[in-house]
Amino acid sequence: MKNAATHTRFKRFVRDVSIHTPFFKMVVLLVVLWLGFSVAMYFAEQGANASTIDSLGMALFWGIAAFSTAGIASAPVTGLAQLIGGIWIIVGSVLFFGTIVATVTSYFMRPMQRPHKKIIDTIEYNLEQLEDLSIEELDLLKETIDTLIIHVERLKQKHVI
Repeated sequence: MKNAATHTRFKRFVRDVSIHTPFFKMVVLLVVLWLGFSVAMYFAEQGANASTIDSLGMALFWGIAAFSTAGIASAPVTGLAQLIGGIWIIVGSVLFFGTIVATVTSYFMRPMQRPHKKIIDTIEYNLEQLEDLSIEELDLLKETIDTLIIHVERLKQKHVI
């Protein structure tokens, strides 16, 4: 049962990240820009003497190495390629590291922005853990749920009248 609960939590985590953070949109943007800048680099370096970026595969590798700040990217030799490379290093790095920071910040700030969602998430988590609870904890949970039901009924009565 723990495996199913872990799988459910992981699915909820992926859903939350995809819906409430910019992660997937930014990854798509990063991939599109990486492909575009790599192709541009390939054409800018095509036929240049002493260029190590002599294939589309090398240009794609250069694109990853350049924006990841690994320091292993081949240096372009033509002026146009150097301009393209400089722009890609700045844009790619900002997008890559910015995506990580924005995703982590968005994910962990969500409960503070929507406290009622945190309450619901806590209840859902605890319901997934029912088999691990003692009889005393289950009794306390039942009392809490009974109180919640009474509260909901009172709210419904106020809104109907």
